[in-house]
Amino acid sequence: MISTETVDVVGTGFTVLDRIYADLRAVASEELGGSCGNVLLSLAMLDRCVAPVLNLGLDDVGNRLVGEFKGAGAETRFIRRRSDRRSPVLAQHLDTVSGSHFFAFTCPETNEELPRYEPIEWEDVEHARPMLMNCAIFYTDRLSDAIVEAMETAAGAGAIVYFEPSEVQRADLFRRAVAVTTVLKFSADRLDGFMDEGVPGTAISIVTYGEAGLELRMGSNRHWCHSYPASEVRDTCGSGDMVSVGLIDWLLAHRPSRQSDLNLDMLVPGIEAGQRLAAENCAYVGARGLFRQRGAAYARSVLSGEAE
Repeated sequence: MISTETVDVVGTGFTVLDRIYADLRAVASEELGGSCGNVLLSLAMLDRCVAPVLNLGLDDVGNRLVGEFKGAGAETRFIRRRSDRRSPVLAQHLDTVSGSHFFAFTCPETNEELPRYEPIEWEDVEHARPMLMNCAIFYTDRLSDAIVEAMETAAGAGAIVYFEPSEVQRADLFRRAVAVTTVLKFSADRLDGFMDEGVPGTAISIVTYGEAGLELRMGSNRHWCHSYPASEVRDTCGSGDMVSVGLIDWLLAHRPSRQSDLNLDMLVPGIEAGQRLAAENCAYVGARGLFRQRGAAYARSVLSGEAE
C-alpha cells in the first residue's frame, strides 16, 4: 500500500479496455488503454508510485483493468467498482502496414455500442483527498465538476497539474481547469485556436503537430522540438502518451523546489526522453507495445538514452 507521503502521481480520466483489431482480423489483443490509463500504467511500470482515481463496473472488464494496475504496482484503493456500471471498452482498428488506426465505440463483431467512459464523482474526490493533498503530480485528460475539484485540490497543495485535453465541452470548466494547470498538452489541429487566450503566463503549453514534432510555449517564449524518427512503424497509437510518460517521469526526477522555477529549457530533456520512447513504441502493436515486448527496464533505458 502506498502511503500519502510517497505518492508520485495521482490521475483520473480516460481509461478503457482497448480491443485491437489488426489488419481487418478478429481481436488481436486486449489491454488497458485510454490516454490517462496508458500514462498512469506506464509510469507504474517504471516504478513510479501511482494512484489512479476511477469509476469502473463490477464486471470482467473492470477486473482486467484493475488487475493490470495491480500487476504494475499501482495503488488501486481509489478505483471504485459499481454493480450498476459497465467498464468502458474501445475498439481500435489498426493497419500495421501503414501504422494508421482509428477508434470506434461500436463492436465490429456485433454492431452493439460499447460501454463508455464515465468520470469520477464528488465522493471519489473526497475519498482520494489525502492523496490529492500529497501527490507530486496530478494528471488528467478529461473534465467534469468533480475532476476540476480534484485539480484545484492538488494544485492548492503544491502539485504540478498536468492537463491533456482532447476537446472543450464546457468552457466554464475548461477555464477553471486551465487556471490551475502547470503543464498543458494539446494537439494543434484540435485546440490551438481555442488556446489563443486564457492560458496563464506561468503555464507551459506543449502543442503537438503529429510526426513533425511539437512546440513548447510559455508566455511569449517558444521552443521547437523535432520528432525522433521511428525505425519501424506498425502502430502509432500511444505515441503522444509516451511523450507525456517521458516528461512526467523526468519531472519526478528533476522537479524544482518551486514551481515558479519551471521554464521551457528545463522541460526539453524530459520532452526529448518522451519522444525517444514514442519513436521506439511505434514498432510494436498497442499503446504500450514496447513495454509488453521489451519490458520496463528497456523502456527505462530508452528514456535515459542508453538503449542500444
